[in-house]
Amino acid sequence: MKILEKITLTIYSFIMLIVAILACLLVFRWLDLEIVVQIVNGAIASDIWSKVILGVSIVFILLSVKCIFFRGSSKEQTNERQGVLLENESGKLMISKETIENLVNSVAKGFESTEDVTTRVQLDKDNNVKVYANLVVSSEAVIKDLSAKLQTSIKDKIKKATDLEVNEVNITVKKVADKPQEVQ
Repeated sequence: MKILEKITLTIYSFIMLIVAILACLLVFRWLDLEIVVQIVNGAIASDIWSKVILGVSIVFILLSVKCIFFRGSSKEQTNERQGVLLENESGKLMISKETIENLVNSVAKGFESTEDVTTRVQLDKDNNVKVYANLVVSSEAVIKDLSAKLQTSIKDKIKKATDLEVNEVNITVKKVADKPQEVQ
């Protein structure tokens, strides 16, 4: 977070704290509403204070619009969403999430009992890889054996191709495909 955003967030939080305390004091009737109204009227009537209040209000409106509609993201967060950035003395290599997903799909489709696969890959800032594979398997598949072999094969393939360690390979069998009917 940029320094200006931190400062404005601190000021905004402080103002909200004061407003919340005033609201509590008014609800518990420990503070008279007429006193608050007189203070606010005096501040608005004063030329200098009215300009300060207007300026602070405009800044908070703009910050609110920015926070609601424009989500800030750092270059590091963008890289995390796109893939894994590897660096060495020769340069940089970006391995996209799509590449890892394609590796997983090719491994899964290499198994006879796998009819269809969809894959999602999750990466964190430490380049930890989590794979989520959704399968449609044939009716002859032994799901437990298939998933164990698939998990091992996916981890090995990703390690060999990208030198990344896979933390998890999560497999969901979405459907067992119907056996095609033989024509007599």
